Amino acid sequence: MKKFYLPFFLFLSTLTIISCGEKNENTETTEEDKYQHTDEAGFTYETFKDDPAGLRLYTLDNGLKVYLGKNEEEPKIQTLIAVRAGSTYDPADNTGLAHYLEHMVFKGTHKIGTQDWEKEKVLLDSISNLYEMHKAEQDPEKKKALYVQIDSVSQKASEYSIANEYDKMVASLGAEGTNAFTSNEQTVYVNKIPSNELDKWLSVESERFSTLVLRLFHTELEAVYEEFNRGQDSDGRKQYQATLEGLFPTHPYGTQSTIGKSEHLKNPSMEAIHNYFDTYYVPNNMAVVLVGDLDFDKTIQKVNEAFGDYEEKEVTHPKFPKEQPITAPVEKEVLGPTSESVYVAFRTEGVGSKDQQIVTLIDYILANSQAGLIDLDLNQQQKVQRASSFTNFNNDYGFHILYGMPKANQSLEEVKSLLLAEVEKIKKGEFDDWLVDAVINDLKLSEIRQYEDASSTAYAFMDAFIHFQDWQSQVDFTENLKSITKEDIVNYANKHYQENYVAVYKRKGEDPSIAKVENPGITPVKLNRDKQSEFIKEFNKKESPALTPQFVDYNEAIDSLSTKNGLPVAFIENKNNDLFNLYIIFDMGQDNDKELSLAAGYLDYLGTDKYTADQVKQEFYKLGINYFVSSGTDKTYVGISGLKENLPAGLTLLEDVWQNATADQDTYNKYVEQIIKGREDGKTQKSNILFNGLMNYGKYGENSRLRNIYSEAELKSKNPEELVQKVKDLRNYKQRIFYYGKDVENAISALDEKHQLPETLKDYPEAKKYTEIETGGKVYFVDYDMVQSEMVFLSKGEDFSPEKMAATELFNTYFGSGLSSIVFQEIRESKSLAYSAYSAYQTSREKDKPNYVMAYIGTQANKMPQAVDAMMELMTNMPEAEEQFQSAKEATLKQIAADRITKTSIFWNYESLKKRGIDHDNRKEMYDTIASMTMEDLKEFFNNNIKGQDYNVLVIGNKKDANMDALSKLGKVEELDVDYLFNYEKTTNDLKL
Repeated sequence: MKKFYLPFFLFLSTLTIISCGEKNENTETTEEDKYQHTDEAGFTYETFKDDPAGLRLYTLDNGLKVYLGKNEEEPKIQTLIAVRAGSTYDPADNTGLAHYLEHMVFKGTHKIGTQDWEKEKVLLDSISNLYEMHKAEQDPEKKKALYVQIDSVSQKASEYSIANEYDKMVASLGAEGTNAFTSNEQTVYVNKIPSNELDKWLSVESERFSTLVLRLFHTELEAVYEEFNRGQDSDGRKQYQATLEGLFPTHPYGTQSTIGKSEHLKNPSMEAIHNYFDTYYVPNNMAVVLVGDLDFDKTIQKVNEAFGDYEEKEVTHPKFPKEQPITAPVEKEVLGPTSESVYVAFRTEGVGSKDQQIVTLIDYILANSQAGLIDLDLNQQQKVQRASSFTNFNNDYGFHILYGMPKANQSLEEVKSLLLAEVEKIKKGEFDDWLVDAVINDLKLSEIRQYEDASSTAYAFMDAFIHFQDWQSQVDFTENLKSITKEDIVNYANKHYQENYVAVYKRKGEDPSIAKVENPGITPVKLNRDKQSEFIKEFNKKESPALTPQFVDYNEAIDSLSTKNGLPVAFIENKNNDLFNLYIIFDMGQDNDKELSLAAGYLDYLGTDKYTADQVKQEFYKLGINYFVSSGTDKTYVGISGLKENLPAGLTLLEDVWQNATADQDTYNKYVEQIIKGREDGKTQKSNILFNGLMNYGKYGENSRLRNIYSEAELKSKNPEELVQKVKDLRNYKQRIFYYGKDVENAISALDEKHQLPETLKDYPEAKKYTEIETGGKVYFVDYDMVQSEMVFLSKGEDFSPEKMAATELFNTYFGSGLSSIVFQEIRESKSLAYSAYSAYQTSREKDKPNYVMAYIGTQANKMPQAVDAMMELMTNMPEAEEQFQSAKEATLKQIAADRITKTSIFWNYESLKKRGIDHDNRKEMYDTIASMTMEDLKEFFNNNIKGQDYNVLVIGNKKDANMDALSKLGKVEELDVDYLFNYEKTTNDLKL
């Protein structure tokens, strides 16, 4: 399976940046492939030939598409409500509108979120008029005066509003993952609900999309601007956007970003947002996607009752002029503090085109994480720090991006040339014939994994809807790739991969284009936690069918077997497909032997006396097998996964690599260079500095695993032969097996034959201990070039106790996590002091280790003092809201009731419990405890574990913007050098972050 080296948000972007034009609708599907049916209630639906997802596709009379799929693995339903509307359709003078609208759909309707709609509406209309005046006003002082009026009227309006009623309702269902996202042509609203709560979910969603009310507008707008600032702090986002601007200089894909322009966010139009909603949020432009434990016939009737009376309206999506061909390389540069990289991007035709099929194959021939040309020629040979590629197909256009990061003392231009050289090999046909078939098999394996998961299946249905794609074309996509020949690929590459690319260089440096904004001075709005709308009162009266929690008997769920040589084998049958996972587990890791991780990483670059390093990867890829050797803090894993039929051959190959790997000094030298460069790159990433470097320092001080590393000189002095022997010697230690799959007898037989061991296995070396320091009175600060500032409050608590787990779950739901939590409401919803704010009581993963109290704030530097005060007030005096407590309690119980531990998770959850000294599924005790808890119990938990704690405060921000006086009130401020934080050595080319 292909792995992406890109930041997570970019991976999401590759899934979601699509267009709604219909010109590329797939025309290869025939009517014989689709089947029309009518159920007992008279609803017609389509099914599709050889469909592994089992889709039933309905179209209601008003045009609403309903995608239903069944997955009974857990009593949950993944829900998506998708709208074919996104930033591509934003007015050019009002960018960011679709995304802001997405935020506002959470604010309620004329029934949800209001105490008195008639009185509230008068004030909201006044705010809308003021915003139109504010948008038209050119005089800065007059604009500020208008904003003061907006703030004032907003306070009056908030007397009638009730914050977060939507979030409270879906939380009370036990919903998970409540969120939404917007991209080019789509806005999608997400929940995963217990299956017995479908009726109540439909009732609230039906009301939610019926009308748009822009309440609590200016506080949410400030939160969106915080989100804009987070984007400015992301060099990856800026590089990606610059690539789109180069590829699409006249199309909204490149001229408009989803977040919007700064000046447009400062001057919004509530009228324009209403117009956008009225234009695109109509049933014939929307889809309801439900995949999970559902009854098809009953579900479609319920969906029709909820959404069937929505009125259809003609929808015309804008058409855009065709882009002119790119006839010469377009080069752009992006500056920022993070490590350097380069994109090389080619424009393609869009979704549903022949381009999509051929470019998909080219992409995987180049990079599939095992045997692609980039994988072997650049990554395996360590010619660059790392490289990969990915594709994205919009309806109007698509693109193919090659991605690379340089080694030390290597220019981005050199990396670009190396990437393009791999494309030249495609054009010359310099790749093995078998690789095309192997890529297609790899894609099939990915499909098998995708369709056994309800959420992944739901997103696949959603993609088909947004793309205007017939589902049969999606079902047949991989099979249709078989008709493409090597000659087709070579001819296409020679025609389309010329000097028609966009290269974007991400270089280290200060970005002069950063837009900073003043703190507007928002007066906190009223939350009215103790109030309820009539809608929520009626909603809470509705009863749902009971859902009985199920708990795992691990002794029954995990079979215990053994090999001929006595190795214990834990076995769980895969009842879904013919894929397997085989782990050989050693209960020792880096804490036992510091060299283990170094040696395991080195093995990945080695061949054997029979195969070169490249051939090892190729042989595994031919088999459809992934292999791994990895070492963590206390565990080391050696294993394979893939097609059951190829397990014996895969194990043979693994054992050959394990026993016969040959060391190579030159390869090791490059490996060390890569480690050192990885350290240099890592210390430019602010999330790594905060959540890895500062977090470890805040817990352990100088004596931490993070700082217990080899120096560059020590790395270079290592004998690669000894490192290889270190991995080979692993087989001499005690070990155990975990197998997930079918035909366990065949797996054990293969182990008996291939996995030869000495008669007596060695005990593990003693593990090094790391002791957490006492927290309190210290502020650790790292200077970093960024718009926002981020900080974590960290307090060491009592040692882990299973008895606290129930109260912890309930407390975190009520107080610190989720859209309806106390922390989110107070800091973001009421005061607009941060885009992101949360808090948690974190239980240790091991017995005899301490729990921690943690709180996080990410906000503009000029808001930090107020944000800190607000957070500290909450951490000292927990607001008590009985209705909200009951909702949180109900949500926590329903989440446990709907939770099912299945497949490989059974084994890994049991492993986690044993580390905590627990030998059974303790969720039953947690469930019973939570069911009897009161607000007084939660208050007692807060007073005993949260209130009055002493914190180490971890801060990353721009020193010239940070309020150091405010930080000094939290404790003694110590500015830490990043090299010291990670125990790295200073290099001559170190730059200020």
